[in-house]
Amino acid sequence: MQRYFVEKEQFEENKVRILGEDARHIGRVMRGRPGDKIIVCDGADRLVLAELESVETGEVIAVAVEEIAEKSEARFRVDIAQSLPKGDKLETVIQKCTEIGANAFVPFLSERTVVQYDAKKEEKRLQRWSKIAKEAAEQSHRSRIPQVSQPLTYKQLLKTFGSYDLVLFCYEKEDGLQLRDIVRPFAEQRPDGEANVLLVVGPEGGFAEREADEAAAAGAKIAGLGKRILRAETAGMAALSCILYESGEMGGI
Repeated sequence: MQRYFVEKEQFEENKVRILGEDARHIGRVMRGRPGDKIIVCDGADRLVLAELESVETGEVIAVAVEEIAEKSEARFRVDIAQSLPKGDKLETVIQKCTEIGANAFVPFLSERTVVQYDAKKEEKRLQRWSKIAKEAAEQSHRSRIPQVSQPLTYKQLLKTFGSYDLVLFCYEKEDGLQLRDIVRPFAEQRPDGEANVLLVVGPEGGFAEREADEAAAAGAKIAGLGKRILRAETAGMAALSCILYESGEMGGI
């Protein structure tokens, strides 16, 4: 069943107003008619089965007929800090990692980032990234849309480490501890609890040794991702899947 995210203010008691592009999608693409049912979510704590009451250009009114108790969000809230990759690779990261279960995305600039950062263009890019996260959340039946933040500098990123229960720094030169070696015992200590985790992934050229040292000094756990070198857009997907598996989301502990 088609799912749509709305702002909390669009709920009015047992009715919900769906506006703009989502309303046009219901009317023109889905050819919705009064009586059809959809799922509507406010991205926080309300998820309902709703019946279309009226379908107009730019506005759809639906009546909530059933509150849905759904637990589709991971108990380990994993934010993915991704050094800006070339081209549209970040779009792929956001789309696929939203489907897998990422909590949020934090783009950042590192020493070997190739992308030329342009603040003037960033607002449009951020809007597109947020739209991709929304569409992926709807497709994968998420209860919330992962937030995509403004790109940070590397120093700004390091300052966020203290707000997480665990920071995992993916480093291809790490031949000791692998991601699983860190995540498994951490998850075993929290069999029924939640955790805020930051997963840090580098650009195409990887991290400089100095950056890995600074991350470790800031409290990150340096982790390898196995014997093979993964592309920048692949590493986050593989690591996120490992984290969620070990935390029990995919039949782990």
